[in-house]
Amino acid sequence: MESGTVLEPTISVVVPVYGCVDCLDELCGQLAKNLCELTKHFEIILVDDRSPDNAWAKIVSLQAKHAALKGIRLSRNFGQQIAITAGLAVARGDYAVVMDCDLQDPPSLIPQLYAKLREGYDLVLAKRLERSNSPFRQLASRIYFRLLSRLVEEPIDGSYGSFSLLSRKVINGFLLFEEKERHYLFILRWLGFCIGSVDYVQRQRYSGTSSYSLSRLLHLAFDGVLFQATVLLRWIVNLGFIFAASGMAMAAYLVWRVLFRTSLPGWTSLVVLILISTGAILVSVRVIGLYVGKIFHQSKQRPLYVIDAVSEGRVQW
Repeated sequence: MESGTVLEPTISVVVPVYGCVDCLDELCGQLAKNLCELTKHFEIILVDDRSPDNAWAKIVSLQAKHAALKGIRLSRNFGQQIAITAGLAVARGDYAVVMDCDLQDPPSLIPQLYAKLREGYDLVLAKRLERSNSPFRQLASRIYFRLLSRLVEEPIDGSYGSFSLLSRKVINGFLLFEEKERHYLFILRWLGFCIGSVDYVQRQRYSGTSSYSLSRLLHLAFDGVLFQATVLLRWIVNLGFIFAASGMAMAAYLVWRVLFRTSLPGWTSLVVLILISTGAILVSVRVIGLYVGKIFHQSKQRPLYVIDAVSEGRVQW
């Protein structure tokens, strides 16, 4: 090979970084060890989503130990889904691994993902047989995905996370999406392609705690529903027909009482109906407003993210 020749990496690993600075040293070490089993040509892309624990300084310092390490720092916190997109946009490999930074996803599984993909799949998802989350989080996850499966009228398995291996054509297809409100796995499902699966047992976090509070999880879950389906709008229409039919039935009953019997004593039932119908209207308007808000944000055509800094290692293959 001629001196100075630059080779493209075979595998890129994209890792969003937020709140896990103490994991980065061990993460890079395990990644380098397992990737060397597959190829000498790889890159590790750590995307600092403006982590509050000074992760950027740690990423830059780690490049002295890992020449294949590349750091991307976003201008502000855009969220995990956008950070994944930013990493895939700069990934140069024929294949890309996407994983979390907390080492719950074991880097030792990457050779198995690669072997599975080489069987003829376009992408491979890692399926969690056991999860390290609290029982409450696991129960909430099962309820959410069962509800979402009913909403979109197709089964959605909540055992899959972001840990995955993508071929170049899947990466290119993913980057065609311009939605600002996005969900990594839902986009992969929409793309189709030939999907393989590898089972694994999720580890405990190497260090720190999850940055997803209950409110953030609920927000992410509802965004997933809005991204995946418009069924809520259909439910609003059905609810409107139900209230209209109930109103006509009540009107007919009141006319019958006045003509053939006595007038109704008091209007408690009327007050209850007004409260129920008003509540239904306000909820319906709120749901419609959420959809309209998504359209408004998308119509402004703002960039998905802005990169503040890039730091590249001095890799020599």
